[in-house]
Amino acid sequence: MDDSATRRVLIAGGGIAGLAMRRALQRRGLPSLTLERRRTPADAGLAINLPGNAVQALRQLGLSDALRRVGSPVRRREYRTGSGRLLFAIDETAFWGEEACPHCLRRADLLRLLTRDLPPADLRHGSGIHTVRQVPKGVAIETREGMVETGGFLVGADGVHSRVRRETFGDSVLGAAMLAPASWRFMAPNPGLDAWTLWAGSDGLFLLIPVDHGEVYGWVSLGAAAGRGRDLAAFRTAFASFPRLVRDTLALVSSEPGALHHSPLEEVRIPTWTRDRVVLVGDAAHATAPVWAQGAAMALEDALVLSSLLAGRADWGTVGPDYEALRRPRVAHVQAMTDRLSRTARMPNWARSLLLPVIGPRSYRATYAPLRTPVPA
Repeated sequence: MDDSATRRVLIAGGGIAGLAMRRALQRRGLPSLTLERRRTPADAGLAINLPGNAVQALRQLGLSDALRRVGSPVRRREYRTGSGRLLFAIDETAFWGEEACPHCLRRADLLRLLTRDLPPADLRHGSGIHTVRQVPKGVAIETREGMVETGGFLVGADGVHSRVRRETFGDSVLGAAMLAPASWRFMAPNPGLDAWTLWAGSDGLFLLIPVDHGEVYGWVSLGAAAGRGRDLAAFRTAFASFPRLVRDTLALVSSEPGALHHSPLEEVRIPTWTRDRVVLVGDAAHATAPVWAQGAAMALEDALVLSSLLAGRADWGTVGPDYEALRRPRVAHVQAMTDRLSRTARMPNWARSLLLPVIGPRSYRATYAPLRTPVPA
């Protein structure tokens, strides 16, 4: 491997984690090559909710002004019962401040932001990773098309079912675990909401978030007793007692072919994210149930921290363990708070409705308060 290749970073995956990594490296003057197996972005028409720490990370990536021109700020969060009764609400602008106010935008818009003003030559679509091999002072990968690329470091940003994770750790590291098979996402006309709103019933959860252009981003999940897999027939009974705007929205998206995107919830919790000159970031390392919307946020923060370490070191052989030491506490906090809220969600409906007005605001503050401090980058 020639000397120039030893200072090039290879990135597996061109989703949010991979593109954030690419952008962070570009801003520090480090060359990279990003390989994305898909020829076009997946689920580009759907949206994503960015909490305040994700907005802070985008500011650190130089995208604050561009972010304000797409999507919508999320200034208020409401938790309601299945019948529509308000349990508690959060003033998100007051909590995060105007500069870090949460934001909801189309996933395609976020991907475009991350590639904004960057030359396209180092991003290759339709090129997936087949094998990974560590070599002296670097890593060699072979693509599915038979091409060989070398670099001084490999970042596995290839999602929950990471090929890099499998190639690096084999079967010794647990892969993805299924949390909820009956879960879907969709876009729909806004039925009149101006706040992030979650309705929780005994058999399911229904979330709507205003985006822009008169649309909302929706997420729906059925409890184990109501339905499994791709079975949508359970929708009618699981949400029969929910408010009319929920039932009407559900009826609308259920009647349109392709409007509902089946998206089972999976998580990744593994004992290590790094081996020699290979590091996992984003969902490949720590996919977490989306109850606190931290998937993209953690990926953006990963990119900032890892790029800072790579830019500051002559020897990349020691970067992995230091990156993991810096990121583990913050990720572990998100996982612990996710587990806590998930236990609340599994309570009987009457108990959840009784406790949430008290513990809900506390959980929100306990989860997000440590994340208000931006990561070092």
